[in-house]
Amino acid sequence: MKRKYIKIAKISIFIIVLLLAIGLVFPTWTPRIEGDNSISLLKQIEINGTDHEVMIRGVDRRNPIVIFVHGGPGCSEIPYVRKYQDLLEKNFTIVHYDQRGSGKSYHFFEDYSKLSADLLVDDLLALTDYVEKEFGQEKVLLIGHSFGTYIGMKAVAKAPEKFVAYVGIGQVADHGKSELDSLNYSIEQAKLAGHVKDAERLEQLRGPIEKGEQLTPRDMVRKYGGAARLIDDNRDYYTGFLFNPEYNLLDVIRYLKGVSLPQEILLEEESKNNITSIVGKVDIPVYFVMGQYDYMTSVNAAKEYFEVLEAPKKEFVIFEKSAHYPQFEEEELFAEWLKKHGVSLNSE
Repeated sequence: MKRKYIKIAKISIFIIVLLLAIGLVFPTWTPRIEGDNSISLLKQIEINGTDHEVMIRGVDRRNPIVIFVHGGPGCSEIPYVRKYQDLLEKNFTIVHYDQRGSGKSYHFFEDYSKLSADLLVDDLLALTDYVEKEFGQEKVLLIGHSFGTYIGMKAVAKAPEKFVAYVGIGQVADHGKSELDSLNYSIEQAKLAGHVKDAERLEQLRGPIEKGEQLTPRDMVRKYGGAARLIDDNRDYYTGFLFNPEYNLLDVIRYLKGVSLPQEILLEEESKNNITSIVGKVDIPVYFVMGQYDYMTSVNAAKEYFEVLEAPKKEFVIFEKSAHYPQFEEEELFAEWLKKHGVSLNSE
């Protein structure tokens, strides 16, 4: 009987090892979209000397192009974003890409010691050239999210001729003001909830946060509704990693490596070089889209930046039920808003 159990255990271990091995190398793809002119593409494209993972989806490849710039830094949205963009795919050709050193664009033996926001801007501009040529369009609509807005604002300031407009979702602004807003909000909500220890822990961090030495702990911002209210973004990642075909197990490892890699480098750069002092004027229409309860990148700081930013046309949009992810938390309303503004801009 003992030998039988040992044999079963060995077989079980073998099956687990086999499944892990298959998971590491299992082919990845993005599901097909029906239609003669549709596009559903997932592949590596060489940009500025390194391969970038790009996902392009849309019902009609002739529709206006939207490039999304993910945040983090390092937080690719390719693993789960299809869940929230089926409505967008009807009216736009949607381009997502894993930034250099992030997600499937992380390469184990590549040197990332010189990673910088400016390098990511150059990558974005090169990707923009690629998709404009590939689809025969002169300009694209650029959408940045969270830290991706730091890259996005620098890109449209550097090469406005490539873009029809810019949309900043969860727009970064003055780093210090935003973090103090996050801190004060989290303390207030902790006190209202009767969580005295949380409030005390946060108050002890006020000095380092005021000096720009530390972020308001994101677990606290998340706990008190300043990150997401109508979705569970962490669960979206887990289910995406497990069940969606865009990532295999090796890609998950790449993602985890890519998240840890740029955080310290790029967040320090952003904190010491406020976008408000770098980009004061943009020569294309600008839209800041904020969730009312966003305290990952505070609404108040974004509004202050918006007020002084020069642009031929600008609009500050509030989604009243959302926090940091209005494009997901209120996906139908966002798709309606983008259809109204994005299509009209591309037809001008």
